[in-house]
Amino acid sequence: MEEKKNFKDNMKDLFEGWNTIPNWLCFLRIASIPVFSTLFIKGQYIAAFIIMIVAALTDLFDGKIARKYNMVANLGKILDPIADKLSQIAIVVILIVKYWNGMLRYILFLFIIKELLMLAGGALLLSKGLRPTAAEMWGKVATTVFYVFMILIIALGGESSALYGVKFFEPFILSNTVIWVLIVISVIMTFVSLFGYVPGFVRQIKENKAKQEDEKAEEE
Repeated sequence: MEEKKNFKDNMKDLFEGWNTIPNWLCFLRIASIPVFSTLFIKGQYIAAFIIMIVAALTDLFDGKIARKYNMVANLGKILDPIADKLSQIAIVVILIVKYWNGMLRYILFLFIIKELLMLAGGALLLSKGLRPTAAEMWGKVATTVFYVFMILIIALGGESSALYGVKFFEPFILSNTVIWVLIVISVIMTFVSLFGYVPGFVRQIKENKAKQEDEKAEEE
């Protein structure tokens, strides 16, 4: 009975004050994922590219608005990283399906592995009544690098890119070497950010285990 009460209280706390502009921007970013993915797969590159830019801007501004206007909500602390993970996975899947064969495809899969690990870790913490830690500096840097590099690749990365064939952008079309460099740098950054989460994750698990053992000892 106590577990149910705790769960109910946790959910109430999680959704308290959820109706904020930053949270709605997160909802918008999540809703945009199937839209720009579908448009891109169908070859409507310009429209997909514009929607992806808008989604990236919501990621840039939601945190700033939350801090500046004191709109930080518990739901937003969870929703924002989920929106990031889903957006990044969608972008990588688009690149894998639309563009490359060979070794580059397997390198791109590393992004998906990292994001799945992050989602699994977050789900594990939530299942234990814990909340995933907020993004550290390396996580924020890695996310920014990812968006900048992937937007560049999707916009200018060869014949299937959004701006290929637009005369003004022809001198800026990226070579395969540049694409490789951008992706490898982004992969390195994203795994550095993953390792940055590990100490906090392990600490939360240990503290929760110690708390449960103390409670069990008190009951006995």
